[in-house]
Amino acid sequence: MAKYLQSVGYRIIPVNPVVDEVLGEKSYPDLKSVPVPIDMVDIFRRSELVAPVVDEAIQVKAKFIWMQDGVVNEEAAEKARGVGIPVIMNN
Repeated sequence: MAKYLQSVGYRIIPVNPVVDEVLGEKSYPDLKSVPVPIDMVDIFRRSELVAPVVDEAIQVKAKFIWMQDGVVNEEAAEKARGVGIPVIMNN
């Protein structure tokens, strides 16, 4: 999916502390290290590991949060919605 999004003009900025680069883009260890505004945080983590990512997304003022299929954390989603960040979850 990320490769396709790149091919149609979206910039994908990987956030992963164990890799240096993904699809030709520099990877950052966390959201706070990304040097540009973040439109959407797409979370590929187990449901029980989502809360800290959502907390960081709130801190960096991401515009949207998308949890991939099978990823559900209602408490984290409500926290984000509570500060005005729309959340797509398990869809």
